[in-house]
Amino acid sequence: MTEPQPQQGKVKVVLSEQAQAGIYSNAVSVNVSSNEVVLDFGYLMPAGQERVVKVLQRVNMTHKTAESFLKVFQNAVLDFRNKQKEGK
Repeated sequence: MTEPQPQQGKVKVVLSEQAQAGIYSNAVSVNVSSNEVVLDFGYLMPAGQERVVKVLQRVNMTHKTAESFLKVFQNAVLDFRNKQKEGK
């Protein structure tokens, strides 16, 4: 008798209490170098003399991780749009 094998591709995601609250971001900056991709998520301060974005979180990733993120993010947005269309 063989033992059940864990399902491939399944990953358990655990969030810290701080991460569970999330952050609100209405601005993002993407910088790409030969080694990494850096995403700065920020908040664009409302009307004022100068437009200022306060960076709230920086995420650094490899090119491979960035490509995977792009695919997952794009699919999530497309799924959401399709569900919105079905509801109309």
